[in-house]
Amino acid sequence: MTALAQVAFAPELFPNGIVQYLVGGFFVGLGISVIYLGSGIIAGNSTFLETSLSYVSKLPRFNIPRFVQSRDWRIVFTVSIVLGAVAYKALFDPTVFVTEVQWWRLLGGGVLVGVGTRIGKGCTAGHGVCGVGSVSRTSIANVALFLGTAILVALGVAALGVRP
Repeated sequence: MTALAQVAFAPELFPNGIVQYLVGGFFVGLGISVIYLGSGIIAGNSTFLETSLSYVSKLPRFNIPRFVQSRDWRIVFTVSIVLGAVAYKALFDPTVFVTEVQWWRLLGGGVLVGVGTRIGKGCTAGHGVCGVGSVSRTSIANVALFLGTAILVALGVAALGVRP
């Protein structure tokens, strides 16, 4: 049974359908392909966001010459990710997004993701989309570690009875 057929038989996993995920995935792949073919740079979000720190920091880590030289278009790329999500939400679902997750959980999750990104030397976009797509053994190992850790944490938190 194909993955698409499994989704069709498990609508509780995707109560709003899968079209938006297919469209989003197409545009992510297209954007990453355009950047790679045009510049030879792998479009990982963590590197793009880290590059922006070169505007305000003199630390050598944030001022690597190849990143500083390309930081302007990297900022445009990063901002376009956010604006693309806002545009999609405004066009297809103009309701206000509200979460019931406490602020400290969001903050803690963000910190843990940031630490994991530093340890893994990249994010799921760089490793997961670009690295796995180019059959990088390092990226495949990192994605397996990302997903494995996420699954274990989710199962552990659920077993403790924690809910959003």
